[in-house]
Amino acid sequence: MTKADTDPLLDLVLAQLDADQAQDVVSIPLEGKSSIADHMIIASGRSTRQVASIAQKLAEKIKQAGFGPVKLEGLPAADWVLLDAGDVVVHLFRPEVRSFYNLERMWAFGDAPPVAGTA
Repeated sequence: MTKADTDPLLDLVLAQLDADQAQDVVSIPLEGKSSIADHMIIASGRSTRQVASIAQKLAEKIKQAGFGPVKLEGLPAADWVLLDAGDVVVHLFRPEVRSFYNLERMWAFGDAPPVAGTA
């Protein structure tokens, strides 16, 4: 992917995750692999409170930027929160939950590194 054809929604999501101190952010390109989205982002928060906060702020930023409303799943427990922003899907986890489900391995098709603690 060249600089000229970067995805503004993906850029916004990655910048916001960085600003909110999300940990171990992994971006998996899904274009040509799945019709559900063009990009999947997987990230961790240190606690359920941080996961919930990151998810709510990210959903608000996406809406404010004009990308429409975001579907949020899993917010009450905040062990694993899914944000569906159309072309970009974001999974936010507590670290223990993330290593248990290991979505990187399932979706990367050999492209992504193993999650810390699961190798």
